[in-house]
Amino acid sequence: MDYDELRRIYRLEKNSTQLVKLDDDFFSELKSFLREKQSAYKESIKKGNLSMAKNYSELKKLVKEIIQLREKKLLNKALLVSRTGEFSDENLSVEEKKTFNKIISILKEHKAEINSLLGEKEQPKEKTPQSVKVTIFKEVPAFVGADMKEYGPFSAGMEVELPKKTADLLVSTKLAEIK
Repeated sequence: MDYDELRRIYRLEKNSTQLVKLDDDFFSELKSFLREKQSAYKESIKKGNLSMAKNYSELKKLVKEIIQLREKKLLNKALLVSRTGEFSDENLSVEEKKTFNKIISILKEHKAEINSLLGEKEQPKEKTPQSVKVTIFKEVPAFVGADMKEYGPFSAGMEVELPKKTADLLVSTKLAEIK
């Protein structure tokens, strides 16, 4: 773990709607890196070296921004899952998976309370195929599907397998046909 790696992750998080894939031990490495830099920061303060203090302050700011970007994406993903029921914990760290599951649970409880308030019962969802094959008619640039995953780009004549909702979107816009 170093500054360059954190800057790389920040750029990727900032420029993507999806969570960036992190190493499994990212947060433990980050914790160690921050402790090391905090120790160096304290030493520099004792010696009167203010440039190190500024570096540590900027490091903390960068880490907070990365975490805030990931939290926002995590909340959006949880909200989408609570509405569509399509679950994917792709690119979530172990720590984030725990938080994600708690958020999903809270959203389900809230939805049940709202349905109860409105006198509605949860309708059982119809079983639909998870994915379908489609033939692409026209060039399709890369896009984010209903499951918040990136698809494409596709060229005319391609046959691809897509989640049902994503395939339906392409069919409704006359860009593809279900095989």
